[in-house]
Amino acid sequence: MTTKVLIVTGDAAESLEVLYPYQRLLEEGYEVHIAAPARKKLQFVVHDFEPGFDTYTEKPGYTWPADLAFSEVDPGQYTALIIPGGRAPEYLRNDPELRKIMKAFFDADKPVAQICHGPLLTAAIGGLEGRRVTAYPALELDMQAAGASFQDAEAVVDGTLVSSRAWPDHPAWMREFLKVLRAKG
Repeated sequence: MTTKVLIVTGDAAESLEVLYPYQRLLEEGYEVHIAAPARKKLQFVVHDFEPGFDTYTEKPGYTWPADLAFSEVDPGQYTALIIPGGRAPEYLRNDPELRKIMKAFFDADKPVAQICHGPLLTAAIGGLEGRRVTAYPALELDMQAAGASFQDAEAVVDGTLVSSRAWPDHPAWMREFLKVLRAKG
């Protein structure tokens, strides 16, 4: 049984939503790879809230290298998938290589953790139909349009799919995801 976990992301991903699960899974003994449209140094961002703003703000965050291009990923080599949020999912959902990767994980019923705007990728492959999920609250209508039942909660588990609203919910998200991952392993 492989102990590799794949994170799929790109530029403008939320720094914490990539690096927290990356480091948490390394701590648990998993080998973790980050895949993006190309092997390059990715520019992550930091989202925060400012008094008087109706929505979040975005600032440059950490840079981090992608280990693999989507075209190099063999989903069969991985136990689980992590889908961070930020703005990256908005453009990544159009990538046919990434949609193939995602479909392979869902078809094999492997554990998937998605957070914030990450469920936009799952919606792009029809993976939310009939599921219970959470996401960044502004995506409630998008989740419903994708056929999901939206729940405003720290973490929602539906089979092997674990979703969360955003980085403040990391402890609940990873706690639930690790339970699913260990049960499948």
